[in-house]
This record gives sequence, C-alpha cells and structure tokens, in this order.
Amino acid sequence: MLYYERKLKKQGYGLIIGVDEAGRGPLAGPVVAGAVALKSHSFKNRIDDSKKLTSIGRERAFAEIIDKSVFGVSIVNEKIIDRINILEATRMAMEQAVSSLIGKLNSRKNNRIHIIVDGNVRLDIELPYTNIIKGDSKSKSIACASILAKVTRDRIMILYDRQYPGYGFIRHKGYPTKEHRDILKRLGPCLIHRKSFAGV
Repeated sequence: MLYYERKLKKQGYGLIIGVDEAGRGPLAGPVVAGAVALKSHSFKNRIDDSKKLTSIGRERAFAEIIDKSVFGVSIVNEKIIDRINILEATRMAMEQAVSSLIGKLNSRKNNRIHIIVDGNVRLDIELPYTNIIKGDSKSKSIACASILAKVTRDRIMILYDRQYPGYGFIRHKGYPTKEHRDILKRLGPCLIHRKSFAGV
C-alpha cells in the first residue's frame, strides 16, 4: 500500500499527506475528513480502507496512527452541509484537515509536500495533489486518514445517540439503513438530520 508514497518520494517530495473523509452518504450528522503524514510505515495493527475493518480494529489502528503520524481532522456539521451541499462540505473538510496538519509542521519541512486524495474531490489549495480512486485501499496514508475520519465520526454519532435517543444513531451512525428510514417515518427528523437530503 506504499506504491504512491514511494513514487512521489522518488520524484523528490519530502512529505506525503493522505486525505480521506467519512460521512458523505448519511442522512444525519457531520462529514469528517482526516489528513495524515506518516512518520513510520510499520504498523502492528491492520491498516486498510476503514470500511474493511471491524470497529475494534479501527479503534486499535486509530491509536497507533495518532502515535505514528502528524495528522489533521476537520468536522463540518449538517447545517453547513445543508447550506453549501455535501460535495462542497466534503471539500471544505478536506482542505481544513490539510490546513490543520500543515499548521503542526516545522516550516522547514514545508517546501516539498504532495497530497494524495481519496476519490475525485477537487481541492482549492496551493499544494500539488493527486486524486486516487479507491485510494483508501491503495495507499497506506489515505487508509490511515480514512480510519481517523471514520473513528472520529463514529464517536460523534455515539454521543448524538445519547442526545437524541430513539433514532438508533449508535447502530447505523446516520446512514440510510432500513431501520433509520423507518424511524424517520415514525419520529420525523431531529436537529442533526440533513434537511437537504432526499428521505429526510
């Protein structure tokens, strides 16, 4: 999973940042983006597309990623999603996650950065970047960003489950499962539902 990282290093880039998001598809809650620059490529825990890991596997990997990387995380809430649309909100989250990460760097390391982004989201940033379709299963840096974003978002939705009992957020995390749709029909939307999404 280091093909892109090695290729870019050979091209002279000193720092590779992987970027991914979690939460484009749900009917409720925020979209979260992670940005990761790995300090080590050696991991005890499995690193892969976050959707391929169990929740316990993600939590264990999350702790190791925090320890072995410089990272940034950004959360864009449902009100902003409704105002600017999910694609723009995803772009905003990714750009903010990158900005957060770069803010933690020693400025001397700032000159040769390349960003690799999962999917086809176009970023409005001054740094060079490459889009990689299904990048979370092809790049370790993007996979780590995927895990950071997913675990962060899941934790947020678990907190929302306590705030809005009865919606089942602890189980479906806001995604449009049959259970979630049935609850929506019965209870109607709560404050964290995305009013601009079909089905809400």
